[in-house]
Amino acid sequence: MKHRMMTAGILLAGGLAVFAGTTDLALAGPDTNILNVGIAAPDAGRLDPHLSATTIDKAVFGWMFNGLVRLKPGTASPETVEPDLAESWETSADGLDWTFHLRQGVQCHHGYGELTSADIVYSLNRAADPNRSSFSGDFSVFDKVEAVDPYTVKIVLKNPVPSLLGLVTNYHGGNIVCMKAAEEMGEDFQKRPIGTGPFMYGEYKPQQSLMLVANPDYFRGKPELDGINYQYVPSDSARDLAFQSGELDMLYGKQDQTWVERTKQVEGAVVHVMEPAEMSVMSLNITSKPLDDIRVRQAIAMAVDRDQFMEFKGRDVTRVAKSVVPQGYLGYADMSELMPKHDVAGAKALLAEAGFPDGVTLKVIHTALPGMLGTMEVFQAQLAEAGIKLDLEVVEHATFHAQIRKDLSQIVHYSAARFPVADTYLTQFFHSGSIVGTPTGITNFSHCAVADKEIEAARVEQDPEAQKQLWKTAQEKIMAEVCGIPIYENLQIWATKTNLDLGYELIGSLSLGPPVTEKTHFIK
Repeated sequence: MKHRMMTAGILLAGGLAVFAGTTDLALAGPDTNILNVGIAAPDAGRLDPHLSATTIDKAVFGWMFNGLVRLKPGTASPETVEPDLAESWETSADGLDWTFHLRQGVQCHHGYGELTSADIVYSLNRAADPNRSSFSGDFSVFDKVEAVDPYTVKIVLKNPVPSLLGLVTNYHGGNIVCMKAAEEMGEDFQKRPIGTGPFMYGEYKPQQSLMLVANPDYFRGKPELDGINYQYVPSDSARDLAFQSGELDMLYGKQDQTWVERTKQVEGAVVHVMEPAEMSVMSLNITSKPLDDIRVRQAIAMAVDRDQFMEFKGRDVTRVAKSVVPQGYLGYADMSELMPKHDVAGAKALLAEAGFPDGVTLKVIHTALPGMLGTMEVFQAQLAEAGIKLDLEVVEHATFHAQIRKDLSQIVHYSAARFPVADTYLTQFFHSGSIVGTPTGITNFSHCAVADKEIEAARVEQDPEAQKQLWKTAQEKIMAEVCGIPIYENLQIWATKTNLDLGYELIGSLSLGPPVTEKTHFIK
């Protein structure tokens, strides 16, 4: 393939950089020092880290934003938390008062000035505001956030939480935005975000690409790469061909065995199977008919054949889900004994007992993302054998997220990874305060509220063993009520070229994409 050099000019207009004049953005990285990344999506979601919860945008946020703390690049374990915007921190004996001491001299992208404690206070209050954040429920435990001085921030909690540091990592609501930019730009911030990370906004082309450019003032040092060309390529075959031909240096992979085995055979390719696993759960809206009858929900659970999903997805890249909390999370408990065995005849009998001898039809809205859609189609076929018909409407991913939060789908297939503590998953998906459509609603699509008492008690329990028991009881109650049906846990699959040195060992990433840091570079 013939390569052409790229002109990476930056035009400053009102403090906002626009990546200027290229005739061909899809050029191979080694010749241009631009990292070309392909993602399985037709377009960006909302490029505001406090609003978007989609896999499409998460990796980008990891490259553009910092938190008070971060997980060491290449890891996804709470045990690897290290300083980020905060150089150090301390907490009171009761775990309610946290004080963070900021780095000095950190610069916001595109000339928006030095980041200070005012930006931290603004960002965390913004993350806690349901009108400006998809993660507001996570921050409901905050009593207040104060700027003690320009480089000191104090967070006061209403009660202790299992992992305060998990809330202030560079992930979800913990991403720190620059106040001046967010205030000046308003809704435009969703397409032209300003942070402090190693890469900054360059140019966005709808349904084509997002160009990021190196941040020359990054506090850890100027990145070795000149930029990142994040390309939206919904077609699996088109993405794969672009990777094979050298037009892409990093590739979002399909979470199935065949793709992994095939891509490993591509010359110069490295396949990364990494943590955290995304839990695929079918949330059942227990307030909608006929799902308000537990026998119908039990019939659905009985119609599920998890072994078939393992064969479909691949046992090397997928684990059977054994609870509504993913394996490996602090507080996970194996609920296998509460999961009904696959029994089509038993499912039909339960439906008949509930008054539906001829079966039921349920309305389902689903994303067009290929990996998730394939799972739903297998689920649909399994349920059909038991007389449960899914009226499936397939929409693009952003529309899917908007519609499921309006309770328009009776069953919601949600695939998610969260900070690996049971409280995070239980709170966001199964606590009444997170029920979609409520002021603090996040991702509780089932309207489940049976374990509120245990979830809340575990947050303030100081005895680790007692805390784990509360989390176990919560999982037992949720499983018994059949609020959601855990299907499988998919590990993250990406591929890179052998001439790309990430700058760390890739074991996992909370952002669901390989971190691109100031040390990431091409091997000449």
